[in-house]
Amino acid sequence: MMPLSRFTVLDLTRVRSGPTCVRQLADWGANVIKIEATDEVDTGKGLGGERDGPDFQHVHRNKRGMTLNLKSPEGLAAFRRMVAKADVVVENYRPDVKTRLGIDYDALATINPRIVLGSISGFGQDGPYAKRPGFDQIAQGMGGLMSVTGLPGQGPVRAGIPVADLTAGLYCALGIMVALLEREVTGKGRWVHVSLLEAMIAMMDFQATRWTMGHEVPKQAGNDHPTTIPTGLFKTADGSVNIAGGGQVMWDRIVKVLGIEEDAKDPDIATDKLRSQNRHKVNAIIERVTQTDTSANWVAKFNKEGVPCGPVYSMDQVFADEQVKHLGIEMTVQHPRLGALNVVRAPMQIAGVDCAKEPTPERGQHTDEVLAEFGFSEAEIAALKTAKAV
Repeated sequence: MMPLSRFTVLDLTRVRSGPTCVRQLADWGANVIKIEATDEVDTGKGLGGERDGPDFQHVHRNKRGMTLNLKSPEGLAAFRRMVAKADVVVENYRPDVKTRLGIDYDALATINPRIVLGSISGFGQDGPYAKRPGFDQIAQGMGGLMSVTGLPGQGPVRAGIPVADLTAGLYCALGIMVALLEREVTGKGRWVHVSLLEAMIAMMDFQATRWTMGHEVPKQAGNDHPTTIPTGLFKTADGSVNIAGGGQVMWDRIVKVLGIEEDAKDPDIATDKLRSQNRHKVNAIIERVTQTDTSANWVAKFNKEGVPCGPVYSMDQVFADEQVKHLGIEMTVQHPRLGALNVVRAPMQIAGVDCAKEPTPERGQHTDEVLAEFGFSEAEIAALKTAKAV
C-alpha cells in the first residue's frame, strides 16, 4: 500500500499550479481522479502544453482520467455524488467560478463535512484583485521576484521557471496534508486556499523580511548572493563555477585554495562586512585566479578544502552528472501509446516506498471505471452519456 492510498482526490485543475499540487498527492499513491470537461464544452485550453508533450505528461502522471460536464445538471449532480465519497477536491478556477457552479466549500461541506477543498487563485479568494486572471509572470512581478533577479541596472527579469505556479502548488499540497491530519482528530474537513501572489511573496523569504523588518528595498545582485560575500559566479579557463564562501572561516579557505594571501591583506577586504561593501574588489581578485584553471579542477580543489563549489550545467549536463545519476531522479513511466517516457520523480525520498510510476491518463480513459467505483450503475452511466454529461 502506498502512503496516501486511503485518500480519494477529485482533480479539477488545469495548466500548472493546480496540477502541481495534485501531483504531490498522486506520486505517493492517492487515488486521484483527473476530471476534464467533455468534448462538447472543452476549448482545448488549459492543458499546459500539448497532451503528448513533456509538460502535460510530467505533471498529470499517477492519475486516472474521466470526463464530466459540470455545466450540465446531470454532470454537476454526478460530481456532487462523487464528493460524498471523496476526501479532497482541488481546483484552480477564478474564485467566482466555483460559487457559480455550486462547488464552493460551503456547498461541498454540506454534502460531505469531511471534505477538504484545495483552491489556488491568482490573487486570493477575496479582495480588490480577486476576480483578476492570474498568471505566473504577473505574480513574479507583483511579488518582487523580478525586481531582484538579473544583473544590477538590467531592469526586471523573470526567473527561468514558473516559480509562483510551482510554489503555490506545493504550498496548497502542504495545506491539504495539514487539513487531512487535523481531520483525523476532528472528523471535519477544511478549505485550504493559496494564491500565486501569496506564494511568491512567501518565497521571497529573507528578501521580503529585509523590507518588513528593516525597511530595506533589496536590489538586483546578479550572480552574487545579495548579502553573503563572496558567493557568486566566477569565470574559469573553460567556463564558470559557483563558489559559496561567506564567513571568515570560509574566506580563509578560499584564500588558501587560490593562493591570494597577499591580496587578502588589503584592509578594504579584511572583514565580512568590508568584503560585502567592496564586493567588486573581492570578486576581481578571485576571478583573476580562477581564470587560470578549468572549472573541473576548481570544483575539485575547493570541495577538497570544504568550500562549496560547483559547475554551471545545461539540462543535458545536469542529467549526465554522476551524483544526479546516483540519486535516480530521472524515472521511467510506461505509457501504453507513447511508450517509455522519462520524467522527474518526486524529490523527497521516503525510506521503504518508491514514487508511483503510472503514466498520464488519456482523456476520459477511466470514466466508466471510476463512475462504477462511486456506485453508478450501468444504466446510470449510459444515461449520463446520453445527456452528454460525461
